[in-house]
Amino acid sequence: MARYGPGVTKIYTKTGDDGTTGLLFGGRVSKADTLVDAYGDIDEAVAALGVARAACTDGELATVLLHLQRGLFVAAADLAANPRRRDRLEASISRIDPEQVDELEQTIDRLVGERPLRPVFVVPGSNPLAAALDLARTVLRRAERHAVHAADDGHTVSTHVVAYLNRLGDLVYVLARRAAGDDEPVSHG
Repeated sequence: MARYGPGVTKIYTKTGDDGTTGLLFGGRVSKADTLVDAYGDIDEAVAALGVARAACTDGELATVLLHLQRGLFVAAADLAANPRRRDRLEASISRIDPEQVDELEQTIDRLVGERPLRPVFVVPGSNPLAAALDLARTVLRRAERHAVHAADDGHTVSTHVVAYLNRLGDLVYVLARRAAGDDEPVSHG
């Protein structure tokens, strides 16, 4: 990541001009690497959740979405860490831990208990918030697939990150259904 702030006026470093990107705690990998695909997808999911948060008029839900965005920064750091320096990662700050996965599961269970899901496939787009959440969900599913692909390619990918992305996709699906309300069309007409 480029460094900028007081006394530094340029956001660009030019170090990525050779097609590589830096890892957390040093080292570089190709920007075309499956690992970079995974944490690039996470970056996109953070932005998609930001679109949802911007469309949200419910303060409690907006707070939940911000919390989820921050959790994704942890997942991205976990994936982007130099594998030889993973011992420097900190739980819930730069490393996904099982408690974060448990928290997502508890939230899903609570929300589904309050408002059970309909046993049908739905067509997204009932309103801007639900549509943004569904878009974020699909990006999260892609991030999960790319994380698994990166692991299959031999990268160090925490099983907790994969589980976190999977549960987060589930949670965002539940949030999208709540945001859509009862007017959501089903996939068959």
